[in-house]
Amino acid sequence: MIFANPTYLYLLLLLIPMIGWYVYKLSKNQASLQVSSTEGFDAPGASSWKVWLRHIPFILRMAAVAVLIVILARPQSTNSWQNSSTEGIDIVLAMDISTSMMAQDLKPNRLEASKDVASAFINGRPNDNIGLVVFAAESFTQCPLTTDHTVLLNLFKDVQPGIIQDGTAIGLGLANAVSRIKDSQAKSKVIILLTDGVNNQGEIAPVTAAEIAKTFGVRVYTIGVGTQGKAPYPFQTAFGVQYMDVDVEIDEPTLKQIAATTGGQYFRATDNASLKEIYSEIDKMEKTKISVQEYSKKQEEYKNWAILLFSLLLVEILLRNTLLKGLCFVLHIRTFYTCSSCFPYWLHSMCMQSS
Repeated sequence: MIFANPTYLYLLLLLIPMIGWYVYKLSKNQASLQVSSTEGFDAPGASSWKVWLRHIPFILRMAAVAVLIVILARPQSTNSWQNSSTEGIDIVLAMDISTSMMAQDLKPNRLEASKDVASAFINGRPNDNIGLVVFAAESFTQCPLTTDHTVLLNLFKDVQPGIIQDGTAIGLGLANAVSRIKDSQAKSKVIILLTDGVNNQGEIAPVTAAEIAKTFGVRVYTIGVGTQGKAPYPFQTAFGVQYMDVDVEIDEPTLKQIAATTGGQYFRATDNASLKEIYSEIDKMEKTKISVQEYSKKQEEYKNWAILLFSLLLVEILLRNTLLKGLCFVLHIRTFYTCSSCFPYWLHSMCMQSS
């Protein structure tokens, strides 16, 4: 319950001086008589709990005043609800799965580190349509745009190098991602392209694919994964897997050009921490729009309080003219007869003084 005029509730403090005045007035109106003994006043019935019933009208009147103040404050009940609409973003993750992604400059390797960070990114955007495109020498769609992120994450786990021919076709992977998002009705369409090498396969140049993305209003964020200098790379030999340090070559100028053409941004991830920061920054830049409309309905509740007020006044009037009226008469009679028992002593005292 709320009050339209809550300041009126401060008037309840007036009840304190009103009660104080009543107590003061009651003490002043009581008569006093000096006698040598109170034996006569100890008669049965002279002091009874019924004496206290004479305070009921005042109590009812104070309660009525309190209820009146509450009515002036206008008690109200509220019923509120809200309608929310979410405008999600369509995002396609284009990930390089060439064998160079098995380099261990990121732990446990580039591909697994990228999958872990991308999975956390997906979990943090429950309202977005997200799809997955993988590429090496060729490209295919691992998962189309979907809001069922459980299915997407399960398909993400199955991504491994070697499922398609080895190589790095950045342009082909980007073009495939654009084809999956170009018909989207979302106001914001984003591709996150992650690679660790140089375009050396495919029939579509990366810059050409970037122009296609720009035509369809798709913004591309590019991420180059790999440390500076050399990185340990696994080689299969007759004696098992051997690791050798190889030069890290990332076509940063092309990745920067793709991002600049489409209005995105280029990032370089040299370790796990920087890769997490990159996805976190992209997450902040591409916010989902949520529109919330709140409605509230207020209903006046003074009627019940008004009924209570009139009930208190009615009870006071009835008690004053019925039960309490007869009770006051009985109390007066009892007091008269109790005091009359002391009359012989008063008379004797007066006679002694006159003599």
